[in-house]
Amino acid sequence: MAPADLSIEIFWSPAPGELREQRLTLSGGATLRDALQASGWFEAIDLEALKAGIWGRMQPLETPLRERDRVEVYRPLTVDPKEARRQRYQATGRRIVTRHRPLGRKA
Repeated sequence: MAPADLSIEIFWSPAPGELREQRLTLSGGATLRDALQASGWFEAIDLEALKAGIWGRMQPLETPLRERDRVEVYRPLTVDPKEARRQRYQATGRRIVTRHRPLGRKA
């Protein structure tokens, strides 16, 4: 008995503000590498050099896919996130709060 086909989505942002999305149907047992090749976006790129993951978590290219997985291809960071926060603080003079709980008393 052959494995059932998988329906997945693949997302890639090649440049800031640009998002590509594609729905693919792959044969059962397909891997992350198979999805990247099937997309047609990375024909001239060495797949080993890409940073890719499933549902926001980096994964090796040989990771098997499951039905309705979200495959994501990540761009390299241009600025260290800590340095970006420092630069924003220097520009605005205000602390940027990224916590979910309010500042002040500890709960």
